[in-house]
Amino acid sequence: MSPEADRSHTQAHHHLSPARGLDVDPLLDDPKTRIIVCCGSGGVGKTTTAAALGLRAAERGRKVVVLTIDPARRLAQSMGIDSLDNTPRRVKGVEGDGELHAMMLDMKRTFDEIVEAHADPERAAAILGNPFYQSLSAGFAGTQEYMAMEKLGQLRAKDEWDLIVVDTPPSRSALDFLDAPKRLGSFLDGKLIRVLLAPAKVGGRAGMKFLNVGMSMMTGALGKLLGGQLLKDVQTFVAAMDSMFGGFRTRADATYKLLQAPGTAFLVVAAPERDALREAAYFVERLAAEDMPLAGLVLNRVHGSAADRLSAERALAAAENLEEFRIVDQEGGKAGLRNSPDTYGSSESPSSETASTTAPEPVPEHASEAAEEGSPAAMDTAPSDQGAHSTDQLTAGLLRLHADRMQLLSREQRTRDRFTALHPEVAVAEVAALPGDVHDLAGLRDIGKRLAAGRPELPNSGA
Repeated sequence: MSPEADRSHTQAHHHLSPARGLDVDPLLDDPKTRIIVCCGSGGVGKTTTAAALGLRAAERGRKVVVLTIDPARRLAQSMGIDSLDNTPRRVKGVEGDGELHAMMLDMKRTFDEIVEAHADPERAAAILGNPFYQSLSAGFAGTQEYMAMEKLGQLRAKDEWDLIVVDTPPSRSALDFLDAPKRLGSFLDGKLIRVLLAPAKVGGRAGMKFLNVGMSMMTGALGKLLGGQLLKDVQTFVAAMDSMFGGFRTRADATYKLLQAPGTAFLVVAAPERDALREAAYFVERLAAEDMPLAGLVLNRVHGSAADRLSAERALAAAENLEEFRIVDQEGGKAGLRNSPDTYGSSESPSSETASTTAPEPVPEHASEAAEEGSPAAMDTAPSDQGAHSTDQLTAGLLRLHADRMQLLSREQRTRDRFTALHPEVAVAEVAALPGDVHDLAGLRDIGKRLAAGRPELPNSGA
């Protein structure tokens, strides 16, 4: 590709305005910021981002608690804590005047705490021992998200921390964090529960006679579908939870309003990949529709290059030129004959006439071996030829690696530019891809610095 064509290709590719930078430190320092929610699809670095933000805020003087729902316990390892549970644990090694605490949501324990707080001891024991409740609290769809909202509400109500950083649950869809609590609240306060609760509310045999026809039909159908014992467990659970059902949806609604409050900030976390940024775009649109405050986008695992002026096309062309040169000139002496002016216009070599009239003198066998193994000419030329060939091979390989990196960088930039074209109002912070996982406070501190630097890792469009 000619320089002119290369420049025109670059200009055609870089046609969007630069992404607006996200300024993280003012967000962390603002005493009005009480909750930061890190959300996004799974596997994009939400846990690391939440921990790095929490550490940076603590080292800038705030009292912070990080709530994670990550089952891999990477947050505990990176903070030097053996394990995390449903109680905030103080992290040692934090520099500055602030404090950092960390906890990991125990979904079942949080549900148990709700039961114990809103039921008398006898009824609480009946609920906690109910088989249907044990299944519901351990893994019912939406329970994890609902309990994360419950725990967030509890932490905020205590008013013990200046800042709460939430790492949202890993889920198939980032939108589950907003939708699942309402779904579970609606289920626990819904029509099915009310129907199952009706016999207990009406009371005794008279109540059962009153509802005999409808209830017998419904429970018969449910019994066939769910099994008689499970249906009995559900009815027992519903009867014991009667006084609590209204509270589930009420608390879910209250926490939902807390997420809409001015003191809350959402950070959408993504990687520079098509699916992750598509999910991020959906979340940005959903947050806007729900009037929830969006602070910006954190783009993790971004690749960059200090030699981005050398395009992939030029690097590949240079590598091919080196490789073709070695193929043409790999046998000594051939290149000189091929390039000799005496050969132009003739298909015969310059020595063909003498070769046909003069027989070559025989060469002693030992002399040829000496020429191959120990002659000064062989020793002088062979290593230099091999060294030049190795250098060319190495250079060509490095050029191809650079071309691969530039192609990856170009794909990531196009993906980011699509997002910023759709949502130019969203500020973006980019964090470079690191060679390994973050496993200690120093690594989290480095991520925090990169987040606050406001320096794009990808080249700005239009540059």
